[in-house]
Amino acid sequence: MGNRRQKEKKVELLKEDLSQAKIIVLTDFRGLTVAQMNKLRRSLQVEGVKYKVVKNTLTRIAATELGLEAINVHMDGPVAIAYGYDDPVTPVKLLVTFAKENEQLSLKGGLLEKQILDEQGLRHLSQLPTREVLLAKTLGCFQAPLSGMLNVLQGNLRGLVYALQAVKEKQENAE
Repeated sequence: MGNRRQKEKKVELLKEDLSQAKIIVLTDFRGLTVAQMNKLRRSLQVEGVKYKVVKNTLTRIAATELGLEAINVHMDGPVAIAYGYDDPVTPVKLLVTFAKENEQLSLKGGLLEKQILDEQGLRHLSQLPTREVLLAKTLGCFQAPLSGMLNVLQGNLRGLVYALQAVKEKQENAE
């Protein structure tokens, strides 16, 4: 009886993780050493990404209850899930980079805002700039017209000051 309650609790925790994550990336970690797994977890944790080995059956139940059963296609064999809560690009970038360095890790697929992604889709997503870079570029786009307008206004003010100075000098010379 207690075992059933434990499983129900695990399903609830999985549902919480699945529902709050902006990006969910399913990986196959077969062949990774404990040291490699720890290194991967640490690099993800620094960026606020949770990485957990999951039970497929319980994850299928949680995903189905949330209407995310599309990820069940990738729930075969050993699966670890990376949950990204802030920036959806950073976790994928980290996993793709780690997979390049450690061929044992493979990306199975993922879910971005309830849209299913295959391995190729994840790799394309990893090539996008991070949220911070996009925000900086957007801010730069807003600043450019403002600084241009400021230069124009300063030019007009300078012109007015020069004109007033010329009028003043002309009046002083006329006296």
